Amino acid sequence: MPIELTGQVDPRDPAGLSALLTADERDVASSVRQFCAEAVDPYVAEWFERGEIPDVRALAKELGALGVLGMHLEGYGCAGMSASQYGVACLELEATDSGLRSLVSVQGSLAMFAIHRWGSEEQRQEWLPRLAAGEAIGCFGLTEPDAGSDPAAMRTRARRDGDDWVLDGRKMWITNGSVADVAVVWARTDEGVRGFVVPTATPGFSAPVIKHKMSLRASVTSELVLDGVRLPSTALLPGAQGLRGPLACLNEARYGIVWGAMGAARSALHAAQAYAGERTQFGKPIAAFQLTQQKLADMHLEYAKGVLLALHLGRRKDAGQLLPAQVSMGKLNNVREALRICRTARTILGANGISLEFPVIRHMNNLESVLTYEGTAEMHTLVVGQAVTGQAAFR
Repeated sequence: MPIELTGQVDPRDPAGLSALLTADERDVASSVRQFCAEAVDPYVAEWFERGEIPDVRALAKELGALGVLGMHLEGYGCAGMSASQYGVACLELEATDSGLRSLVSVQGSLAMFAIHRWGSEEQRQEWLPRLAAGEAIGCFGLTEPDAGSDPAAMRTRARRDGDDWVLDGRKMWITNGSVADVAVVWARTDEGVRGFVVPTATPGFSAPVIKHKMSLRASVTSELVLDGVRLPSTALLPGAQGLRGPLACLNEARYGIVWGAMGAARSALHAAQAYAGERTQFGKPIAAFQLTQQKLADMHLEYAKGVLLALHLGRRKDAGQLLPAQVSMGKLNNVREALRICRTARTILGANGISLEFPVIRHMNNLESVLTYEGTAEMHTLVVGQAVTGQAAFR
């Protein structure tokens, strides 16, 4: 006998994606969503408009108390949660703002992960508990003014001077830079690329804020200037040699973006859906018109596919089976489709779509940065291309 299904489709989740999450994953999503609704959502549009977060340190401590800083790492005060739990947290954080997810991602998946994976036990004990609690803020210095997609071309150098290391160079577009207590900095040495744990109070280190951004405005972005920064030998990350170290860190952060981009997409989609039901033209809500319904249907389809891809990659990561090229597939697809969803949502809102009274234009602008950082769309396209053809086309 055929089973007769009853009930109605949830208009905000027509694919029933929430049923795919475990109870623990739903609890994480609910906790992060509630935190964002109370602590960030009422203020984030103003922060974006002003181009600053009034008290980043207080926010970092609240995020530490929530347990999301380095939440997928084990020990040292970290929550030790699964990759999928971290993913749904990223989705909820970026549903509020990409800058908020970037703060958490850079702290946990770049600075903390680098120290956790490649650092000495002394470095882990010194920094990880403070970073997990939000009592200290970290940043990650890899990108340079003339070395973005090609990190092997970096010019920052570290030279030995007796038992010390001396660093000289510049890093660019560094999230958290000017508020960080510690920077993980990558530099060329006579023995290849090496990583260093740099307390930002070290003489010769400075981090000027980058201004005039039209994207990620509710986020601290800085240049790092290293002018004869002298460090003891214990500042070297002992476990990382060559580009393998920083690229492994970037892969962690990219995984969070796979989820996070869908949060921005969901926020814009739900805003457009609500608006379409309320906005009346020609005597009826614009949701009743065929072209609006086509837009909403297509947005829901791409959102559902993006979340399914993110969840699949999360399950693979939890099983220890996630490959870098698969992360590139997720980042390439989900950021691209999230941008399309936001742009489509903007058209449904009409002129109101460019107002910060609604989240759409803010998410749309933010995603222009997300499209570029942690690997441009072009680079991820070539990573996937190499994976499926066996031919490298980077040069």
